[in-house]
Amino acid sequence: QVQLVESGGGLVQAGASLRLSCAASGRSFSSYAMGWFRQSPGKERESVAAISGSGGRTYYPDSEKGRFTISRDNTKNTVYLQINSLKPEDTAVYYCAAKVSWVYYSIATKYTYWGQGTQVTVSS
Repeated sequence: QVQLVESGGGLVQAGASLRLSCAASGRSFSSYAMGWFRQSPGKERESVAAISGSGGRTYYPDSEKGRFTISRDNTKNTVYLQINSLKPEDTAVYYCAAKVSWVYYSIATKYTYWGQGTQVTVSS
């Protein structure tokens, strides 16, 4: 059982950077692969990053490599998403999620636990 709480979203200007955080409660945090997803009105939830339990493997959609960086600190039970050079099209609710293994890591329906989401709004 894992509970996830995101933070760090807000209203920023285009070109700015944000670091989102996801704090996890529960046992064996390092055994969970973690993902970040985003969803904007009228669109399906999409993966923006994923990281294995140890932090040794990461995944990004090809279109987002270079702007998104996922990391984790297993001593703090926290996963982060660094977003640089924010664009208005990045506006969405960002969710973190956990799953028990490093498979199907870009597919939202394969994740077991979800946070409540944090809103990121990027103005021109």
